Amino acid sequence: MSENIQLLHKLHQNDLSQYDNLNGLFEACRYVLPEDETLAVKTAKEINNLALINSLTASRFYDLYNRSLLFLAPFDFDSYLLYMEKDRESQKKFYLPRRRVLLTLVEDLQDLEENKIEFLGVSLPTRTGKSTLCIFFMSWVMGRHPDKANLMSGHSDILTDGFHDESLSFITSPEYRWADVFPNVKFESKSAKYETINLDTPSRFPTLTCRTVDGTLTGAVEAENYLYCDDLVKNREESMNMARLEAKYQSYLNQLVDRKKEGCKELMVGTRWNVADPIGKVQAQYKNNPKYRFRVIPALDENNESNFMYDNGVGFSTKHYLDMKDKLDSNEWMAKFQGKPFIREGLLFPEDELNYYNGTLPGVDADRIISACDVAWGGGDSLSQPFCYQFGEIGYIHDVIFNTGDKDITKPVVVGRIKQHKPHMVRFEANNGGDEYADDIDRILREDGFKTNISHRKAPSTQAKLSRIIQYAPDIKKLYFIDDKHASKEYRNFMSEFTMMVQIGKNEHDDAGDSLGQLIAFMDGGAGYCKAFKRPY
Repeated sequence: MSENIQLLHKLHQNDLSQYDNLNGLFEACRYVLPEDETLAVKTAKEINNLALINSLTASRFYDLYNRSLLFLAPFDFDSYLLYMEKDRESQKKFYLPRRRVLLTLVEDLQDLEENKIEFLGVSLPTRTGKSTLCIFFMSWVMGRHPDKANLMSGHSDILTDGFHDESLSFITSPEYRWADVFPNVKFESKSAKYETINLDTPSRFPTLTCRTVDGTLTGAVEAENYLYCDDLVKNREESMNMARLEAKYQSYLNQLVDRKKEGCKELMVGTRWNVADPIGKVQAQYKNNPKYRFRVIPALDENNESNFMYDNGVGFSTKHYLDMKDKLDSNEWMAKFQGKPFIREGLLFPEDELNYYNGTLPGVDADRIISACDVAWGGGDSLSQPFCYQFGEIGYIHDVIFNTGDKDITKPVVVGRIKQHKPHMVRFEANNGGDEYADDIDRILREDGFKTNISHRKAPSTQAKLSRIIQYAPDIKKLYFIDDKHASKEYRNFMSEFTMMVQIGKNEHDDAGDSLGQLIAFMDGGAGYCKAFKRPY
């Protein structure tokens, strides 16, 4: 351990609520930085936080806060963003009012720069600042690696012109403090015609080049450090044309990915119109690769509350998003605001083709209550169990269990919900140990003095699961589901998976649809019931 590091550890033991001690520790960080960057940055973050806390009591702590922020800015993206706008008027600042929400994405971008991941896909609602944040990021990595070439791309010249101009503004405008953060990096040249920015000494490939995905790239650009793609798919109409969508993906591969050098990382931002869009294609190919991360922050959270209530009145309220949801086509809402791909043409159970009710059942006893359970054992799959109240020919899915827990978590839930609804009959799928699960549920209920008809049956091995669901799809669509406004969080999660099932291709999760298929099969073929009536003679 060097003398500088020993001194830093010694100073760290002092009372850091005292300015002189905190300032002395900060000065020690400067000496440690060339020897141990990780330790110096970690300690400086602690100093920065303490200085901010104490800045309310003395102005010199605020000065220390800014000095430590500048020290951190070349290494820490969050600190860079804060320092870049430190002199801007409060109402003009981009990052600080949005920091509470966007910090998750900032940390993702930090991980990308630190090589913890090599690909980051980003889907946030429109006008929430995702593109501006990512352009800030590009200005940061350009300062950190001015000798490495980066490529930005989008669907149109208007878009790439905007990328170029905003990047240039962050680097050259006195409104931002980029030159303070990277004092040794020289701004060499720019070209509006070729949409380029070059830092330090001229080279064959500029530090940044902005071009459309369908533009001429061969021989003109290279992506050595980052390939940043933002909205490669123009709009909903383009996403619905599978031939155009495939052509766009091939352009991405042959025009953009082809320009990457080994070690180049990717940042891809876009509205998730279709599972076959470029982000969807990459996600399908690398879904099990820990180096590939896909960040989705929807407009409304699982409790139907806004995720983007930014400070200073620049965010979007729950009311705003609920109004937008009422105005837009449901699939466009899901794509633009919830980050879920628009795949209308291939959906098995589109939301607008289902029947809904407000959660209040008819004021008479149900002819029968029946339930079917698709058993799961955790690991990402969900135990899915709908409870259907049948009145004549109409069935109401009045409750569901939709739980990703293991058997120790789900069994008490299943027992409790069966006691609550008192179904006349319950069937469990017997495959993969479902029969043992059913027997155990039956045993627990009997020990508690509760009796109902519980059975289990294996799914036929001669028919694929998706084929069975499609077979029963017409009858499933006759059921009535609780509308979104009156549904529980668990019910909404069930419906979200159910309504995104596709007829062609592979569904990542199909537990909700499978359990409804089992329910219909049970009702039609193995769940008859008797009813007393007056003799006709």
